[in-house]
Amino acid sequence: MSDSVSIVLAHGQLAAGLVSAVEQITGMGSRFLAMSNTGMSGAELEQQLRALVEKTGAKVVFTDLPAGSCNIAAFRLLRDKDVIVVSGVNLPTLLHFVTHPQLTPEEAATEAVERGAPTLRVTLGTPRGN
Repeated sequence: MSDSVSIVLAHGQLAAGLVSAVEQITGMGSRFLAMSNTGMSGAELEQQLRALVEKTGAKVVFTDLPAGSCNIAAFRLLRDKDVIVVSGVNLPTLLHFVTHPQLTPEEAATEAVERGAPTLRVTLGTPRGN
């Protein structure tokens, strides 16, 4: 997996922000290509994503939401492309994925999801003076 590129597909500028953060933290942001769905219909999004996968040989597509146009476009590739789709991506997931290049794309994606999911938490504070 060390030479492969993966795609981060999200709404607005989220993908670019995530890739920028990976670059700032690890210096490995170039292992991801950021793609936005802004201004595209579902068909256009699928077409652009398909072209990017074909051009780069990407094996993994990370999407922001488990439903919605980005994820639907990525899932449509599963019909005829050898890709892995990871839905609900967050920064810890991408960091784990990119820092384990010795793993296969499937192993890295699976481990990254296992490491990224528990990073979501709610912390409640107690107001001072009460």
